[in-house]
Amino acid sequence: MKQWYEELFENYGMKYDNECFTKGTVGECDFIEKEIGYNKEAKILDIGCGTGRHSIELAGRGYSVVGIDLSDALLKRAKEKVSSQGLKIVFQKHDARNLTFSNEFDMAIMLCEGAFSLMETDEMNFQILRNAANALKPGGKLIFNALNALFPLYHSVKDFLNSETKEGNAAYGSSSFDLTIFREHSTICFEDDTGNKKELQCSERYYAPSEITWLLKTLNFKTVDIYGSTLGAFSRNDKLTTENLEMLVVAGK
Repeated sequence: MKQWYEELFENYGMKYDNECFTKGTVGECDFIEKEIGYNKEAKILDIGCGTGRHSIELAGRGYSVVGIDLSDALLKRAKEKVSSQGLKIVFQKHDARNLTFSNEFDMAIMLCEGAFSLMETDEMNFQILRNAANALKPGGKLIFNALNALFPLYHSVKDFLNSETKEGNAAYGSSSFDLTIFREHSTICFEDDTGNKKELQCSERYYAPSEITWLLKTLNFKTVDIYGSTLGAFSRNDKLTTENLEMLVVAGK
């Protein structure tokens, strides 16, 4: 049986690029470039790359990028976009829970819940972090977004997400948040690329900043910095607050 995140992106390559959360690519890559010290020799792994928006932007700036995703539809769209731009990027189908990369990359990125926090158990989510850590060379960096557990204590996640939604985007129906396990259970309604209307039951894990720090320290990251995450404007000056749905994590080995 397919999980909701597999079914959601089964036939969603075209519509994915119209979602609101995909509109901050350039500013987010500005931050990534700064964090990698503008070193064009650096090799970057994009985990949960989707239709390749960060991979393509970074490759266009001269970086060597490998993009991986679980969805055939999203990878197909990524390859179409690359071929039309004449860029060389390696896109591969992988499950982030089963990666075998070892000491290969200077940086790994997992943005917009690319793989992490979507899994059905905490153990699976930890596996993804561990595999990302293993993929990095000594001194490498991991940059990712995680859902901020402080946000649902003060706000309705459903209302916030639907306020950001434009016509044609996926919309959120019923939603509940379990404070004992920091999980949101929601219904998502959307129309795929061929016009089929679907409704899925989703479950996403929110993390407290202290949990993220502990998990990454367990994986031998020397530094763990956590900030508020602003679409298209990642910054180390953004203090994490209860107003941030997402946090931005920068960890160094």
